[in-house]
Amino acid sequence: MSVVRQVMLDTETTGLEWRQGERVIEIACVEMVSRKLTGRHFHCYLNSGRAIGAGAQAVHGLTDEFLADKPKFAAIAEELLEFVRDAELIIHNAPFDVGFLDNELALIGKESLKTGCESITDTLKMARELRPGKKNNLDALCSEFGVDNSNRQLHGALLDAELLAEVYLAMTRGQESLMMDLEMGSAEMAALITGERPPIRVQTATAEELAGHESVLAEIDKESKGKCLWRALTA
Repeated sequence: MSVVRQVMLDTETTGLEWRQGERVIEIACVEMVSRKLTGRHFHCYLNSGRAIGAGAQAVHGLTDEFLADKPKFAAIAEELLEFVRDAELIIHNAPFDVGFLDNELALIGKESLKTGCESITDTLKMARELRPGKKNNLDALCSEFGVDNSNRQLHGALLDAELLAEVYLAMTRGQESLMMDLEMGSAEMAALITGERPPIRVQTATAEELAGHESVLAEIDKESKGKCLWRALTA
């Protein structure tokens, strides 16, 4: 069975629009294999050669002075591409980060980011489908899913990628039952892999649960004037 490898990716930039010459100044990637963080990550600050806009600096706190001795994008491009190769990229507001990185790659004659990746998943799009009409920035999702973001005073690519990993796991928790992780080593998982059907577990309802169930049926029976389908089927 193939291993599911995912990479959470985030960037910080000099401004909001790469088409206006804004550049990438921080990149972070966090690796997850079969829904487990591996501890492997890629992280770098970059000297883009472009001054950081005041609005962007207020968001991430990075300064031109801090970045002055950092490498150019060309120096780290191969390492970045190798880290994300054949992985599913998980990005919050993917068009933003992908647009910036594709621009950086194009400037040094490299192919687009998705060329070497398995796929790109936008968690902002996922969140909007799960929570229509609500705020779905990373802070809002951390609050919604109980992810501790108390250390996030400013945006930072590495911290945001780590938070995104936790948010993504929470948003897709139902998928855990579909993952057949060979590392689990349980008898039931082995049986599923070999095509055998594991024993069915029967959970007996408690007296309290039965009483609650009967109370709900009685209310339905009353509201429907004796036409409770459940009671008709079990009569």
